[in-house]
Amino acid sequence: MPVGVLINSLATFIGGVIGSLIGQKISQDFKENLNMVFGVCSMGIGISSIVLMKSLPAVTLAVILGTALGLAIHLGDKINAAGRKMQRLVAKFVRMPDSGISSEEFTAALVTVIVLFNASGTGIYGSIISGMTGDHSILIAKSVLDLPTALIFGCTLGIVVALIAIPQMLIFLLLFFCAGLIFPLTTPDMIDDFKAVGGIIMLATGFRMIKVKMFPTADMIPAMILAMPLSWIWSAYIAPLVA
Repeated sequence: MPVGVLINSLATFIGGVIGSLIGQKISQDFKENLNMVFGVCSMGIGISSIVLMKSLPAVTLAVILGTALGLAIHLGDKINAAGRKMQRLVAKFVRMPDSGISSEEFTAALVTVIVLFNASGTGIYGSIISGMTGDHSILIAKSVLDLPTALIFGCTLGIVVALIAIPQMLIFLLLFFCAGLIFPLTTPDMIDDFKAVGGIIMLATGFRMIKVKMFPTADMIPAMILAMPLSWIWSAYIAPLVA
C-alpha cells in the first residue's frame, strides 16, 4: 500500500487548497519572508543529500550532461508551457487570485513548485524505498515540508498549486510500483550519488525560491536519470583505472 505517496500528495493538495483560500488574508511581506525560510529549508535538505556523495566526478558529470540534455530538448520550456496550460485550464473553472506579480514571475514560481514537489531526490528515493521495504518515513517527513510550502505558494499562485499533487502522485506511484525492478539493480554508492544529484537540484531550487539566482532547475531533471548509471560506470570501470 503506497501510504507514503498518498500522504505526500495529500499534503501538497491540502496545502495548495488552504493557501488559495486564505491567500488574500495574508500580507505579502509575511508570504515573502516565510517563502525565504522554505527556500533555506530546501537548500538545507539539498546540502544534507549532497554530503552523502560517493563519486564526485560521476555526480558532477550527471548534473552537467543532464542539464545539457534538458536544455537541448527544451525541457524547461515544455514544463513552462505545461504550467501555463494548467493555469489557463484552472482559470476556466476557478477564479485565480490577484497575486500582484507579472506573468513571467508567475510562471517562474510555478516551475519552481513543480520541480520542488515532483523532482526532488528525497521524493524519488523515498518512493523507491517505500515500494521496496514498506518504510514510508522519508515521504512522510517530506510531507511535513511540502504542506506549508504548498500553502505559501498557493497564497500567490492559487488553486493550481493543489493540482500539482496529481502529477506528483502519478510519478511517485510509478516509482513505488517499479521499485522491485529498480532497487535490486542498485548499490548503496549508486543510491548515495543519486541522492546527491537530487540534493544539487534541491539546492538550486532553494536559490530560486529566495530569488538569488534563477537556476534552470526544470532542465536539470534529466540529471536524475543519468545519476545511477554514471555512478556505476565510474565505480566499476573508471575508478579502478585511476586508482
